Amino acid sequence: MLSQVEVDENGRIVDARFKTFGCGSAIASSSLATEWVKGKTVDEALKIKNTDIAKELCLPPVKLHCSMLAEDAIKAALADYKLKQDPNKEEAEK
Repeated sequence: MLSQVEVDENGRIVDARFKTFGCGSAIASSSLATEWVKGKTVDEALKIKNTDIAKELCLPPVKLHCSMLAEDAIKAALADYKLKQDPNKEEAEK
């Protein structure tokens, strides 16, 4: 699962995209996650949890990993965004 976010000059997410392969639950989780992050700040988007996604979609226990992948994709996309905003920060942390 791959996600991308576009953030405006005010720090709000204006667009989000995903590319996923898998079952309908994985696609639905990714789609819901992208809709939920739009309009939020990066910090607000990081508060979205897989349990919220699973509850909203009424995912059965056997499909909970799909919502976990969606949460991980959000976090990865936002980490990538933050890194691109300050590429020297990672070097300083090493």
